Amino acid sequence: MDHLSNHPGLLGFFGVVILIMLLLDLGVFNKNSHVVGTKEALIWSIVWISLAMCFSGVIYYYMDLENFVRFQSAYWIEKALSVDNLFVFILVFTFFKVPKVLHHRVLFWGIIGALVFRAIFIFAGVEIINQTYLPFMNIFGKSVQINVVLTIFGIFLLVSGIKSWFAKDEHDENSDLTNNFAVKMVHKFFKVSPDYDGEKFFTVQNGVRMVTPLFVALMVIEFTDLIFAVDSIPAIFAIAPDDPFILYTSNIFAILGLRSLYFLLANFMDKFSKLKYGLAIILSFIGVKMIISPFVHIPSTISLLVIGVVLILSVVASFASAPKKNI
Repeated sequence: MDHLSNHPGLLGFFGVVILIMLLLDLGVFNKNSHVVGTKEALIWSIVWISLAMCFSGVIYYYMDLENFVRFQSAYWIEKALSVDNLFVFILVFTFFKVPKVLHHRVLFWGIIGALVFRAIFIFAGVEIINQTYLPFMNIFGKSVQINVVLTIFGIFLLVSGIKSWFAKDEHDENSDLTNNFAVKMVHKFFKVSPDYDGEKFFTVQNGVRMVTPLFVALMVIEFTDLIFAVDSIPAIFAIAPDDPFILYTSNIFAILGLRSLYFLLANFMDKFSKLKYGLAIILSFIGVKMIISPFVHIPSTISLLVIGVVLILSVVASFASAPKKNI
């Protein structure tokens, strides 16, 4: 927690930047719902990535190289693992027949919810980790201190990585979400309108207050993000288990850039067929790193290098193996 308490100015600066960008996003550039085109999505993707890179530069200037590398590692891990969310967005929007003009609205509020839940997960997680170190013990002739939670996370990520490698592609746009937990909960506590009412999440029909299908889609996306956080949050704990500032800021920058990435890549997701193997390798690598951390320290620079190389190779392999169109 030292980094957080020693640099309150950085945390305040981060908060101001995020608040300004969200206000500009919702109140200026997307005041009126519209279909987000490829050009607009590309510009916003560049903006969010550039902001993250600039913020990492601020971390380097005010903190040190180690924290700069930690931020970069956690950022790109979250960015990579979040790609699976893009498939889910497509599935949800297709199933609920959400008009394209309303996609941005759902994703905006979905990510606002993610800001809150990620903060809870990360800050609570760091505190739990700090409380679960075992006393120093002698293993293989070396005095080590094992953390129970980090070891469990490491085993979990290693197993997830192996399962991801062999998992079949389940991103079927014809999937039935009727039995999704979030859908069931919404129908249990609210009356659901069969029709959309513009961009409204709530509506009144025949004097009865109801939620619209747009609200149901939002809840499914929120619930899905919680599920994906089970993988991504433990993964970034491998980078800086004692520093919620680095973990949260990197995570939020990655999440906030996810909407524009969706609009940019939505029509090209089939081109990334090999990316799942890259993500499986990254999850497994991080899992092993967490398991062996009491015995072998893998520097953050090595972690960042491995993550970068694996991502680049998986993307290159995806495009190289993509079916060639006949001219």
